Amino acid sequence: MRRFQQWALLAIMLALCTSALTAQQTYPYNGVYDQRSGHFAFTGATVHVGPDRMVDNATLIIRKGKVVEVTAAGSVPAGAVEVKMDGKHIYPSFVEAYGSYGMPEAKRGGGGWGDPPQTDSKTPGAFSWNQAMRSETEAAAMFKADAKAAKSLRDAGFGTVSTHHQDGISRGSAAVVSLADGKENDLILKRRSAHHLSFSKGSSRQNYPSSRMGTMALLRQAYHDAAWYKKQNGEETNLSIEAWNDLQALPQIFDASGNWQDNLRADMIGDEFGKQYILLGGGDEYQRLQALKESGATFILPLKFPKTYDVADPFAADLINLGQLRHWERAPANMAAVAKAGIPFVITTHGHKKMSDFTAALRKAIKSGADAKVAFAALTTGPAELLGIGDMVGTLEKGKLASFFVTDKDYFTDEATVYQHWVQGKPYVLKDLDVVSLADGYELMIDGKSFKGEVSGKTGSQKMKIIAAGDTTGVEATTSTANGLMTLRFKPEDADGFYRLVGAPTTEGGYAGTGQDPTGKTINWSAKATDGDDAPEKKDKQEKKEEDDKMEFVSRLTYPNIAYGADAGAMKVGKYLIRNATVWTNESEGILENTDVLIDNGKIAAVGKGLSAGGATVIDGEGMHVTAGIIDEHSHIALSSVNEGSQVSSAEVRMNDVIDATDENIYRQLAGGVTTSQLLHGSANPIGGQSALIKLRWGKTPEEMKFAGADGFIKFALGENVKQSNWGDLYRNRYPQTRMGVEQIFESYFSRAKEYGEAMKAGKLVRRDLDLEALLEILNEERFITCHSYQQGEINMLMKVADRHGFRVNTFTHILEGYKVADQMAEHGAAGSTFSDWWAYKYEVNEAIPYNGAIMHKQGVLTGFNSDDAEMARRLNQEAGKAVLFGGVSEEDALKFVTLNPAKMLHIDDRVGSIKAGKDADVVVWNNHPLSIYARAEHTFVDGIEYFNRAKDAEMRKAVREERNALIQKSLDAKKGGAKTQRPSGKKRRTLHCNSLDHMQEKHAH
Repeated sequence: MRRFQQWALLAIMLALCTSALTAQQTYPYNGVYDQRSGHFAFTGATVHVGPDRMVDNATLIIRKGKVVEVTAAGSVPAGAVEVKMDGKHIYPSFVEAYGSYGMPEAKRGGGGWGDPPQTDSKTPGAFSWNQAMRSETEAAAMFKADAKAAKSLRDAGFGTVSTHHQDGISRGSAAVVSLADGKENDLILKRRSAHHLSFSKGSSRQNYPSSRMGTMALLRQAYHDAAWYKKQNGEETNLSIEAWNDLQALPQIFDASGNWQDNLRADMIGDEFGKQYILLGGGDEYQRLQALKESGATFILPLKFPKTYDVADPFAADLINLGQLRHWERAPANMAAVAKAGIPFVITTHGHKKMSDFTAALRKAIKSGADAKVAFAALTTGPAELLGIGDMVGTLEKGKLASFFVTDKDYFTDEATVYQHWVQGKPYVLKDLDVVSLADGYELMIDGKSFKGEVSGKTGSQKMKIIAAGDTTGVEATTSTANGLMTLRFKPEDADGFYRLVGAPTTEGGYAGTGQDPTGKTINWSAKATDGDDAPEKKDKQEKKEEDDKMEFVSRLTYPNIAYGADAGAMKVGKYLIRNATVWTNESEGILENTDVLIDNGKIAAVGKGLSAGGATVIDGEGMHVTAGIIDEHSHIALSSVNEGSQVSSAEVRMNDVIDATDENIYRQLAGGVTTSQLLHGSANPIGGQSALIKLRWGKTPEEMKFAGADGFIKFALGENVKQSNWGDLYRNRYPQTRMGVEQIFESYFSRAKEYGEAMKAGKLVRRDLDLEALLEILNEERFITCHSYQQGEINMLMKVADRHGFRVNTFTHILEGYKVADQMAEHGAAGSTFSDWWAYKYEVNEAIPYNGAIMHKQGVLTGFNSDDAEMARRLNQEAGKAVLFGGVSEEDALKFVTLNPAKMLHIDDRVGSIKAGKDADVVVWNNHPLSIYARAEHTFVDGIEYFNRAKDAEMRKAVREERNALIQKSLDAKKGGAKTQRPSGKKRRTLHCNSLDHMQEKHAH
């Protein structure tokens, strides 16, 4: 009867609420109009009004889909239907800040992999030239209610979603929608809640952008175009730009979920244009908390954690690197770490296909140290305020939507069961309210015999183990609590049949009733709850479980958080005295024997004999050689992408945007004595991107690695790559396709850049063009060219183009036929950065010779050797030695090929490249002659910080092995404990070269 009454009441509630929700203002009503207001009073529950307010034994009153009031033990108003919720908990519905509910799937555009590159947008109409810029997209116009998806989200506690079409770089506006049933007109709560952006092209097949740096350049250009569009007088109609401008007043939410470096990249764009982005995180924020806090951003945190690695097979386990194992262990504690750092955040379900997985992840995050109250706010008031809908949702305060869910326990700290979810005053039933939640344990008296009952599982699916006196194992009982009654059926190990028992609740919270024993005899029985202090064994067991659940890390947190990452305390400037070494000064003093070098406050303080230590750490230099740090003029390490080859000119892109501070090659090259690298764009197009100059400050952020105050450089390229002769038959639609065309590209672009500069000087309303702006900087001697080159004809061609347009080519890199035109290079003033002995690896280098560097040097060309290769860079000292072997260059001059000369090429020789008092303390201590194949870097300093120490490296190797083993053992324990596992899969870093092409559809390069 009771079950019938409950479902009858529910049917009434549904009828009352449905009419209130679907009473649309502009739609005709088919049938007899129902004016009932959905007036309810929920009594006896603990109502969590919001994260900071809770009312026990509360009365929650709702009417017309909104909250009227919440009072303690309040009366039921006249006309309201009372819904008894004794012992239950009521929470405001969660708010999803980053959803795609009700949105169509983002489908790839037409065409296949066998088609030629798409250079133009295929979007019809007066929209952006770039198909990935979809500012005109309006989620409210696309929204379609989805009953199945809505139920899944409601079951996880969500009642409101800010939804957007997750397609493109500019994704247009999001809409806030309710997860109730009904027509879209009633479900859209806010038409425009945010402007969404991302680093992904999405469905666009258009070539540009093909790299992360290209995306960032496109975003910069969009901001400049939007500013120009406001001022232009009808020269162009662009609906995408108009929409972009309309969206700027909204919250700006950026999907930067690749990794923490993408978070910082997005924030860098925002800072440049006065925008404070809200950032969708990647779940690894714990790795760089201080830098992310300084961004000032609010984060939308996903709770998608890696599954445990199945490392049972020791050989398969070798596929997993230490960084992966560390992240597996620490990811669940990311939320706690972000909160502790004082970084504002909200929580999203993004990344979870099954909402039950999200709920489990939320509880795992709380067990891993996150504060339940903070998590509550991050799911309710936080996103509501972020989206400007705090007047509608987030709490159960007067006037807000009656969106809430009902549980049997504290949702955030216990394994709670959700019974009902009301959205806009409309009920959705998940479980029968009459299902009873059992206590953790019972003392049973059955026909005069004593038993213990241990309960496990969640409400509605709980199980009881019956343990007889003197028994230690017990037997499982079939348990039911339907209709408020408890039924038990179990067979003791020493019995021939089953006990069958039925009992009603007692006033003390237990049960009592009758039943039959295994012989069929009618008996009496009772069950007394043994929660709390009455059950010390259970309490001890619970305390032990809680202790086991506490997050204790066996891994270290380093910078970056991979093997051989630096400790925070290690990245400090020290005072060092290198005593009694052979010092290669690269200055007029030449090579000094038995000489001291004092490093202090990041600089070379003194060079001489018998220097005083003065509290410095002393390094015995007996038998050692000291040189300036090696400088690699042409490198592609520490980059997440290298080519934006989709257009003939990509002068607008910046390698500074894609510095990857987590590249282990930084540490490896420090071990080879390298301290400074120029990170160049690749050679996919004649006019490449702007270079990045970094010091190898291992453990620092990308911004901290940049060589402050250095001149700007840009990569140009000649030869086979740029005319696409080695790209395949599909690549025949991008000009140029010949070497003659390459020259005409340079002529055209520099002519346009000159006109652009003249128009700006004249004060005309000029659309700011980042591509032409970089070329104008070359003409104004504010940016300098490093040009990929091989054959003499092309080298001469570019020098003549430069002469005609009034600038100088700073450096020809590779330049394997430099020996043929060395005199003309010297006359022009161009430097040559070449390989020591590479040749015959493609047709256009067939005439390379190993004497190239020596010949250029003897002709007065500033000459250096570069690596263009992550492995070779670790041995540039040996490459320099080849100049002595091939061509008889002096040892001092040969060392300058990889130290002082590249410093001069890069215009930083006033800071680095030689051992001289006052210069940056970028110093290497070698155990042998620095040009010898036997030489090893024992100490490498950058700015007076010891970033590499060979003795400490040996200690780290041992520590890495021990830590890795501890994490593997922890993984095995987790698997044994029932954790879901994944097959081992390595994360091998892609080594980038001049001709490496990037594809944004691979989403993230890290």
